[in-house]
Amino acid sequence: MKLSQFKFKLNEEQVALYPSYHRDECRLMIIHRKSEKIDMYKTDENGEPLKDEEGNPIFLDFRNVLDYFEEGDTFVFNDTKVFPARLYGTKEKTDAKIEVFLLRELNEEMRLWDVLVEPARKIRIGNKLFFDDSGTMVAEVIDNTTSRGRTLRFLYDCPHDEFKRELYALGEAPLPHYIVDHREAKEEDMEAFQCIFAKNEGAVTAPASGLHFSRELMKRMEIRGINFAYITMHCALGNFHDIEVEDLTKHKMDNEQMFVEAEACRIVNDTKASGHKVCAVGTSVIKATETAVGTDGLLKEYEGWTNKFIFPPYEFKLADCMVGNFYHPYSTLLMSECAFGGYDLVMKAYDMASENGYRFGCYGDAMLILDD
Repeated sequence: MKLSQFKFKLNEEQVALYPSYHRDECRLMIIHRKSEKIDMYKTDENGEPLKDEEGNPIFLDFRNVLDYFEEGDTFVFNDTKVFPARLYGTKEKTDAKIEVFLLRELNEEMRLWDVLVEPARKIRIGNKLFFDDSGTMVAEVIDNTTSRGRTLRFLYDCPHDEFKRELYALGEAPLPHYIVDHREAKEEDMEAFQCIFAKNEGAVTAPASGLHFSRELMKRMEIRGINFAYITMHCALGNFHDIEVEDLTKHKMDNEQMFVEAEACRIVNDTKASGHKVCAVGTSVIKATETAVGTDGLLKEYEGWTNKFIFPPYEFKLADCMVGNFYHPYSTLLMSECAFGGYDLVMKAYDMASENGYRFGCYGDAMLILDD
């Protein structure tokens, strides 16, 4: 498919700059990929939309996701943990303000980090960057990796745990630029931009579809007999990069580290064997499970990296249904959803979402794509 096929009109006001007050109270749209039905409203026993006091139909909210699953079904979650990756420092001598975005630690002993810097034109090998008023946290640029990429060596002599604690204390939640270009990150974003089941540190952006799950909702799912399986994919920034080619087969995704352990394989494969639904929560889970699935359609243990790029047409081998968000035009995340739900149907759902005031982006509303 072509990049231009993923264009749609999105009003800037519909991009969510803040999360819902409660995690599980965003809107939910249901997409039925076989019957090609799209549901937005709560209904009575006759299938008629329920109305509020003013006579307006009541939208489904995320807590209604429970209505579509039963005992024995399994949700697959990404338990990666976001760290405070965005820092602001100053360049030595000039005091120019520099944004440093931590990507990953390369060497604990030497305090080496792979980072992005902005504005990159001002940052050269040998420059020193200062991150606090006391001058304690200092980094030296030792390599250029890409146009914006640099390798930093932090000049901080202390135990590694203390260094990480001090470094992270200077950072903030790595919200996407479509949010921080309009408002500053707040202290509470570090909690809001983190799934409640986050466990394994390494992500520089949240697996957004997992943000909708509250402790209360997951407890209700557990009581119903729904299973939880956890994989780890450390979400990187590749999904936010502009695609610069019209032919999508020529686009190369960044590598992301992922782990699929035996317990997740057992839960998922037992679910499939029993004929129950496997629901992938988010495009990162779709990418991970499609990387680790075998030719027999079963999930296999996996530890390594993936740069899988999923766009239509694509034949999925594992999940029966998926939870997603509403994303921006030309987004690789939108493309993955179109591959799963069908291009025409998902793009129709996006048009309906735009017309009906749904919120877009990582803090936005959700969709559930079912195989019925």
